Amino acid sequence: MSQKIKILFAAMLIAVCCTPYSAAQTVEADTIYNPTVVYSQTPQIYEIADITVVGADNYEDYIIIGYSGLSKGQRIEIPGDDITNALKRFWRQGLFSDVAILWTKAYGDKAWLEIRLTPQPRISQINYNGVKKGEREDLEARLGLAKGQQITPNIVNRAEMIIKKYFDEKGFKNADVRLIQHEDLAHKNEVILDINVDKNEKIKVHRIYFKGNNVFSDFKLKWAMKKTSERDNIFTIFKQKKFVESDFESDLQVLTEKYNEKGYRDAYVVCDSIVPYDKNKVDIYISIEEGDQYHIRDIRWIGNTIYTNDVLSAYLGMKPGDVYNQKLLNKRINEDEDAVSNLYMDRGYLFFNLIPLETNIANDSIDLEMMITEGPQARINKVIINGNDRLYEHVIRRELRTKPGELFDKSALIRSAREIAQTGHFDPESMDIQPKPNPENGTVDIELNLTSKSNDQIEFSAGWGQTGIIGKLSLKFTNFSMRNLFNPKSYKGIIPQGDGQTFTISAQTNARYYQAYSISFFDPWFGGKRPNSFSVSAYYSRQTGIESSFYNNNYYNPYLYGGYYGGYGGYYDQSYYQAQLENAIDPSKSLQMAGINFSFGKRLSWPDDYFTFMVDLGYQAYILDDWDYLYYMNNGVSHSITLGATLARTSIDNPIYTRRGSQFSLSATVTPPYSLFDGKDYKALSQQNTEASRQEMYRWIEYYKIKFKSRTYTPLTSPENQYTLVLMTRADFGLLGSYNPYKKSPFETFYVGGDGMTGSYTYATETIGMRGYDNGAFTPWGYEGYAYTRFTLELHFPFLLQPSTTIYGLAFAEAGNAWTDIRDFNPFSMKRSAGVGVRVFLPMIGLLGIDWAYGFDEVFGQRGGSHFHFILGQEF
Repeated sequence: MSQKIKILFAAMLIAVCCTPYSAAQTVEADTIYNPTVVYSQTPQIYEIADITVVGADNYEDYIIIGYSGLSKGQRIEIPGDDITNALKRFWRQGLFSDVAILWTKAYGDKAWLEIRLTPQPRISQINYNGVKKGEREDLEARLGLAKGQQITPNIVNRAEMIIKKYFDEKGFKNADVRLIQHEDLAHKNEVILDINVDKNEKIKVHRIYFKGNNVFSDFKLKWAMKKTSERDNIFTIFKQKKFVESDFESDLQVLTEKYNEKGYRDAYVVCDSIVPYDKNKVDIYISIEEGDQYHIRDIRWIGNTIYTNDVLSAYLGMKPGDVYNQKLLNKRINEDEDAVSNLYMDRGYLFFNLIPLETNIANDSIDLEMMITEGPQARINKVIINGNDRLYEHVIRRELRTKPGELFDKSALIRSAREIAQTGHFDPESMDIQPKPNPENGTVDIELNLTSKSNDQIEFSAGWGQTGIIGKLSLKFTNFSMRNLFNPKSYKGIIPQGDGQTFTISAQTNARYYQAYSISFFDPWFGGKRPNSFSVSAYYSRQTGIESSFYNNNYYNPYLYGGYYGGYGGYYDQSYYQAQLENAIDPSKSLQMAGINFSFGKRLSWPDDYFTFMVDLGYQAYILDDWDYLYYMNNGVSHSITLGATLARTSIDNPIYTRRGSQFSLSATVTPPYSLFDGKDYKALSQQNTEASRQEMYRWIEYYKIKFKSRTYTPLTSPENQYTLVLMTRADFGLLGSYNPYKKSPFETFYVGGDGMTGSYTYATETIGMRGYDNGAFTPWGYEGYAYTRFTLELHFPFLLQPSTTIYGLAFAEAGNAWTDIRDFNPFSMKRSAGVGVRVFLPMIGLLGIDWAYGFDEVFGQRGGSHFHFILGQEF
């Protein structure tokens, strides 16, 4: 029995082992490899058994499979839409130059698929040909092409379109752009992309022809078109001559608006055509339908409860019978500083809305219904400050005129932006203040988006003057924090920062001849609670004597034609002059000056809070030792105690590139009138004219000094336009008087002429610039200035307005003069000049500039002529 069991077990074991082999033989026999898809037959349903990916080396397989829309276990028709849709997905992506989905194997109702891809090549190098460096940088930013990026036909087409549009905006309407791909033999599946540009000549406007215009002449319509003008027209010499289609479309809208301003509300451009005149010029034909002129017949106010009709009409400034000026209507409703909407928004009505409706349009008249929705008053919920990384937040908040809990005030919001800009710590061009209203609860959040900028200035410079090389080191920290001076943990860098105070130290020297040192501190919110300013400053300088032939521009100036030393036609060169200068320095002759000054300022609330009042107290000492360069005095010590008062008003919108506003300053500085009570006979002392008598006369300096300075800024285009032209006007005058005609002050006179920069040779005088003439040309030695006046007309036009750099050009006309006796003061006796210049503001350096000016008149027998002037710092 056991033998039978063994035989049965062996037979079963053989059967089990042979079954998989026979089954495998059956499967292998039933499997179809690379089956043929017969599209004419009825589609069969298969289950996807597996999907493989070939050719997509830069992507994971699961990403490609997922993007195809196919998945393992999915039942699909072969042939059918599932495969077709998967192929379309890959083609739409544009990342592959060839796409195929293969049916590699079939067994029963199961199908094995293979996704086979050929990726588009990648960029290994980009070459720009036919463009300038600046144009290449602009195109790189616009195109966004980079090495390693896949390049597709869509990318190529898009790039060509962007490049053509870029050059079209520059007037190169016929620019030819081609993108050519070369196989990179050093890298597999990569290409070198050549961007070839042939700009050709700019397309310019030859002539502009109008048809149908009766109200305005062709000249007035051409003048109204700001960006499209004829090529050879003297009246459009400063206008754009290139033809840019987008600018032309804007100018067509300008023409319509010009007609609307005169009441022709139905005027429109019927058609326009651009006809080639030659290869590089086009003629423009514009046909206009003017329509009728409309007038206002009636104005009705509807919905107003806060203000009466008369008040609103007075603010609107338009009345029945006026020409219907749609542009003016919109400005009086929304845009002007005293617009009707501001009347409401300045009193909290943030949700105010006014819609002017034209009703009863008949013949040449229009009735206006002013539909007002006043809404509730909105209170400020919170003020959010973003982008501040320089100041303590309370320093910004103290400048705000809009505080939580107060009613919303649009004018106060604008004023807040101005005050923050005036601190100099944030870029005024990118400042963005947004009200975020909450109609549900009647509140508004104020969001201030600021861009911090460094305002500290470090100056290390060396220059060449008549006394040799002059070196200067100046450190100006505009974000100082005096209260944290002894708290090193609060330091940012090497100094305490965050309170917006200004701390300045400077040193200037050329070793043997001249040395000057100064230190100052200024706090715009002294005490931290009110906008009361406090400043303290101290200085010391020492100058050594040299021969007068080296000291004064008006005597043997080596840089003038015909000078004795150097100069054209002179006898000796500059090296000889310098050697003579070294020998001419006399340390036994010197002038030392030292002083200290305190000032306190207060912001006023009347007549408005743009006014400030400041008082200052100062002490100066002048120590002269055989000093031959002052007309009145050579030896001794003079003292001066001064009390000053200044009333000023400043309403400019931007301290760097000002577009609107004004600055006015009236100041008076006095010393005690010693000659009125010290009992000395100054007439007798002056007649003695001895060293001892002069020392006695000028031991205590006495004078009174009155100055007036004004600047106004008027935008010539919309001030909302960042790059607007600005007209600056300036009027200054000053006089230095005496209590006793025999005791005129030898110090604090006016040194007039030149670039206005204080030099080492302006001994205890106030420097006044007058471009087009030599430094001090109006007040040479022996002709000290006791009165001056100056008028300036200056046109500013910006080139670059960025947080890191501000550049603008200017053209100016100037007139001024100076007098040695205030009795000769005549503001209508002027010396004239004109010129051009450029200003560059760099945060770490400050304002730099260079002007060329031509002086038209003679001063002391010498014509001003052509001069270049270098400018450091801002003057007011």
